Amino acid sequence: MELALFYRTIFLYLAVLTATRIMGKREVGQLSAFDLVVAIMIADLAAMSMEQIDLPLYLGLIPIFTLVAMEIILSWLTLKSHSLRGIVDGFPSIVIANGKIKEKELRRQRYNVSDLLGQLREKDVANIADVQYAVLETSGELSVMLKADKRPVTPADLSLPVQHEGLPTPIIFDGCVHRQNLAQLNLDENWLKAELEKYGVAGPQDVLFASLDWQGNLYVSEKEHCCGRGRKQDESM
Repeated sequence: MELALFYRTIFLYLAVLTATRIMGKREVGQLSAFDLVVAIMIADLAAMSMEQIDLPLYLGLIPIFTLVAMEIILSWLTLKSHSLRGIVDGFPSIVIANGKIKEKELRRQRYNVSDLLGQLREKDVANIADVQYAVLETSGELSVMLKADKRPVTPADLSLPVQHEGLPTPIIFDGCVHRQNLAQLNLDENWLKAELEKYGVAGPQDVLFASLDWQGNLYVSEKEHCCGRGRKQDESM
């Protein structure tokens, strides 16, 4: 029985993981009320299926993937209907306007001032008077827009020219070369080995992580067992 429970747990874990992946990244990173209900129900169904050894696995999987199908269908419908999206997810609420707290809206959302102040501090805002608008999103996150004279200065404010910045491209993970990323950069492993030799690195197997930024600078962090410390080197192509 112990072995059966072991295999049953692994199978249900993989099934729930698959279900979560099918529902999409939104379900993991931003839970609405409906998403939360679905997540709790799936967890309960999986726990029930693990506890009841005599229950055939398919009887536990059917309701789980029925909920997944309902979630996908409802998510698609909310993309098409603004009204339905409001019913399922609700609407954002303005809780601060022009530096003034909207007391009626706080009461309607059952959201107290202490919670508001706490979320403002998380946004590095200490003074409510500096806030132009604060919006309580449907996920419970607070979006803050500062008044014009309180916002950080940007290059556009000073009419300064700026260069486009891109994301660094990872090319080595824990000794393994990411060949697909190399190909996208129109580079090959011979180039990579030559660059690593410039830093005294024997090969990719000795590298914990390496990436190439948008300017062509290579970042290399060696494994500690091969050199006793990590190293960063920059080199233009």
